[in-house]
Amino acid sequence: MSIIAGSYERFIWGFKLKPTKHDADTQTLTLSPLFSYPSHISSITTVACSGPAAASGGSDDTIHLYDLPSASSLGSLLDHNHTASITALSFYTPSSLSFPRNLISAAADGSVAIFDTDPFVLLKSFRPHKKAVNDLSIHPSGKLALAVYRDECFAMLNLVRGKRSFCCRLGHEASLVKFDPSGERFFMVVNTKVGVHQSEDAKLLLELDNGSRKRILCASPGDSGTLFTAGEDRAITAWDTNSGKLAYAIQDAHPARIKGVVTRNDSEGASEDPYLVASASSDGIIRVWDMRMAAKENAKPLAETNTKSRLTCLAGSALKSMRRPQIGNQKPQKLEKGPNSA
Repeated sequence: MSIIAGSYERFIWGFKLKPTKHDADTQTLTLSPLFSYPSHISSITTVACSGPAAASGGSDDTIHLYDLPSASSLGSLLDHNHTASITALSFYTPSSLSFPRNLISAAADGSVAIFDTDPFVLLKSFRPHKKAVNDLSIHPSGKLALAVYRDECFAMLNLVRGKRSFCCRLGHEASLVKFDPSGERFFMVVNTKVGVHQSEDAKLLLELDNGSRKRILCASPGDSGTLFTAGEDRAITAWDTNSGKLAYAIQDAHPARIKGVVTRNDSEGASEDPYLVASASSDGIIRVWDMRMAAKENAKPLAETNTKSRLTCLAGSALKSMRRPQIGNQKPQKLEKGPNSA
């Protein structure tokens, strides 16, 4: 599993989750550093990765790309037509492939860009709405996406034609939207609650509410209708979205608010190890958990690292691919691990 995190201090952090064998019977996991690099000129707002490819977007209006296996920077995408902070990035990877087919980006000016990934080149750029995009999620078919906006709007985007096909005002601002792996349902986060909706008609099926007054800041769909959420309450919560009940939770998973949570199968279908969940908090700590241990008191992370920076976002990928991402004829630049990568 590869993990990348962005920080307020402009740094992109890359780690590889590796098993460490102590003796014939003992094995632990370690977050081995890949790189630590000030890739942007201002804070990093969003990250995404799939297979060997990773991307980061910042408040400097730029998108940077990385090759994870070689720990290299591929440079920045210059033709995305965004004129404001990048607010959302998402790779589309068909279930039959181990290399992403498209990268979708969204920005605070309401614009959306669609890129091919072999090599990275702009296919379409359009502005389906005039206000800032809070989050965007691609349907497993790759043909459409859902977006939620700062002005309380919700939209469906036709990625084939590069146009908006539906838009409505919610009456409240949604911060996150995520399709489940099947594409039959989607989840929409508003402050402390999660709405579970039917994809066909956006009908609200049920609402998830743990009674907390703390905002949900991140969410990641898992297997079999499980949804992981985390945020200001510093806990990682697993929901059974079929019944609407809380399945289990790790209380006090971090000493500070949690800014990112990812599962082994996030956006990538079935996983060989579906119980692993990674989380990152605003105090710089990244932890990896076996969620089967959540029922135990004082659950301990399987692996942990401290970046000593103010982390803003997290992404992970378990896909393995022999292909390497590239931008035109640009040559990859090997990145350093940095003084605080250990």
